[in-house]
Amino acid sequence: MIQVTPQMAIYAYSEPVDFRKGIDTLAALCRQELKQDPFSGNLFVFCGRSRKALKILVYDGQGFWLCLKRLSKGRLGWWPKGGDAKGKKLAAHELQILLWNGNPRDSGINGFWREIAVSSVPGNK
Repeated sequence: MIQVTPQMAIYAYSEPVDFRKGIDTLAALCRQELKQDPFSGNLFVFCGRSRKALKILVYDGQGFWLCLKRLSKGRLGWWPKGGDAKGKKLAAHELQILLWNGNPRDSGINGFWREIAVSSVPGNK
């Protein structure tokens, strides 16, 4: 079972991926294109060219999980654009919205974590 927490780093690979690719090829994409270690426990999300399915790759300390979600109707309404970086960092709640075929950027939901200034923490000088 994959548990997604707000502290997890989640990367959506912006380029379409051939869904015949398996764990080893997707892990190589993480290393080469995203410059991330696939053994880090980070969650990596990939989309097929048709935008009808998502694949999620994550290492749990013992082995890789490769999950597939294929939409029964329609296509994904939102996927990050390419641009300079091929990986778009997502928050846990944004991944949940994406998995339900929503647009995480237009959801109106605030992030769960707010940066706290060090000077405002009691006992810090």
